[in-house]
Amino acid sequence: MRALREAMPDLTPLPIGTGQYASDPDKFFYLCEFRELVEDVPDIEDFSSMIAKMHKRGVSPDGKFGFPVPTYGGRLPMLYPPSDTWEELFTQVMDTTFTVEEESQGVDEDMQALREAIMTKVIPRLLRPMETGGRSLVPRLVHSDLWHGNVAVDASTGLPVTFDGIALYAHNEYELAPWRPIRHNIGRPYIKEYLKHAAVTDPSEDFEDRNLLYCM
Repeated sequence: MRALREAMPDLTPLPIGTGQYASDPDKFFYLCEFRELVEDVPDIEDFSSMIAKMHKRGVSPDGKFGFPVPTYGGRLPMLYPPSDTWEELFTQVMDTTFTVEEESQGVDEDMQALREAIMTKVIPRLLRPMETGGRSLVPRLVHSDLWHGNVAVDASTGLPVTFDGIALYAHNEYELAPWRPIRHNIGRPYIKEYLKHAAVTDPSEDFEDRNLLYCM
């Protein structure tokens, strides 16, 4: 949350501190400044442009993809080991995701076949072209969990506020994945608006397929 705050102070409440419960060592707390919030989706132009600005400002300090410390999606640790390429990092993240799912739900032969195809065919086909043939990606800071449950509107300013980030340095289009599913109130129109402020990564013809992959 500190990294997100430094990149875009208007979007992120000021982090104050974290700690462990004295009465229960398995419980922890996080404190940030209080904001009076309106539970509503933010203005499409304000929100999309501010997210694009955060991506432009939040550049990986060492040029690596990933994040130097574990973060959490709910109770699950999210490990983003520093990586030289986006393909390398995303492959590791997806492999871990499949492993956790298999440990939780059991082995499924169809899922194993899909896993193999995604790891060996889909990911290289869609991600490698962005970093080969003279192309390169700049690792950008992303919130990575920007669905409507983690976004509100500041009652005093009318501007968007985000929280519960799972920050990492990634391909900036990774941020747009939660805006695709039709069940989310921040949807496809926000993607269209975002792309007015941040150009589609080449090869641009793969944009929709990359977005589908990131949705996973």
